[in-house]
Amino acid sequence: MLEILDLRKAYGPHEVLQGVSLALRPGTIHGLVGANGAGKTTLINCLYGLETSFGGSVQDTAGVPVRHSTGLLPYEPYFYPRLTGREYLEFCLQARGRRLLDFAGWNQVLELPLDQYADEYSAGMRKKLALLALLVQQFDYLILDEPFNGLDLEANLLLKSILKRLRDRGTGILLTSHILGALTETCDEISVLVAGRIQRHYPAAEFGTLEHDLLDSLHREKLKLLDGLV
Repeated sequence: MLEILDLRKAYGPHEVLQGVSLALRPGTIHGLVGANGAGKTTLINCLYGLETSFGGSVQDTAGVPVRHSTGLLPYEPYFYPRLTGREYLEFCLQARGRRLLDFAGWNQVLELPLDQYADEYSAGMRKKLALLALLVQQFDYLILDEPFNGLDLEANLLLKSILKRLRDRGTGILLTSHILGALTETCDEISVLVAGRIQRHYPAAEFGTLEHDLLDSLHREKLKLLDGLV
């Protein structure tokens, strides 16, 4: 299990994370939702070790370094120029000391022009290439920051199916998205992050109230104005 306990992070006087605790268990999809600026990306960066000066603790309870057992899909994947999709995949494997693989099977699913330069890919193709680099490595845990962003309808549906199959295989997945429906259709549990704190945790049985609760907490005054306008 990946365990975050009392995570605190500040930039100068600004506290971005204020005592966040969260657990990602094997074989579950845990959604993380919050408005821009709530601290989602900072939390992910601390969890993955991209931020180091923070309070609290982050650990894989199996005693394995988090980066060894976990793959990260960032919000905007970066690709070196003049590197083909295939070369990018090979680079990712070699950087972790893993043997090179035949990507044909996975690429029949994701359908990428692997011999084309990755920096010429569309936004959706870039997201799929970064995801493919994680899938071929069979991590115990995946952290996916806005994985549905930039994908068309067909790719969104396919990604949901991939995530559910990975969960059923035992992979633990932490997933952020601004598309609430993508979370409720995919996740086993969802945590709401507001101003650097976990405001509430929702098991799947309570997803029906999530949209109403978010609207009320984020836009209570605006909803009152709408009552007088509509």
